[in-house]
Amino acid sequence: MTTNSTNGVPDVLVGTWTYRSFLSNPDLAADFDSLEFGRGNIKINPAQMQTFDGLIYGPGWELDLKGSIAYGNPFTVQFQGSGIVGGAEWIYNYVGYYVPEWMNGIDQRPAIVGTIVRQIPHPTGPNGKSTAPAGVVAQWIAVKQDSE
Repeated sequence: MTTNSTNGVPDVLVGTWTYRSFLSNPDLAADFDSLEFGRGNIKINPAQMQTFDGLIYGPGWELDLKGSIAYGNPFTVQFQGSGIVGGAEWIYNYVGYYVPEWMNGIDQRPAIVGTIVRQIPHPTGPNGKSTAPAGVVAQWIAVKQDSE
């Protein structure tokens, strides 16, 4: 794995990733679609050494991402997503781990897996009539779109 010599962020992290998150439901009989927590894109920007900078976004929403990268095996990313969506403040915290490549893997794409927690409640649903409560935890995976 290489590190970008210009700014210190590992080359493998910089780029656009497909993001999906899932509710923590251990019921194997649960319908897969019922597990969806969120989906969108994550764009990881070049940044200074150990700095995570980017954006998570989807139709009608986006959150700025700021945090850190810990170098190791695997790389660990910790960041906070914050922004105004539909007039309400959204704040989520993320931790993720870059998945090492398998020596005998076929068509493996770079991936990051982790967990997310909603830091503050925010309106949700049609016309914002429901409230998404703080403290909800989900799992997430991001798969790199522009893999080499």
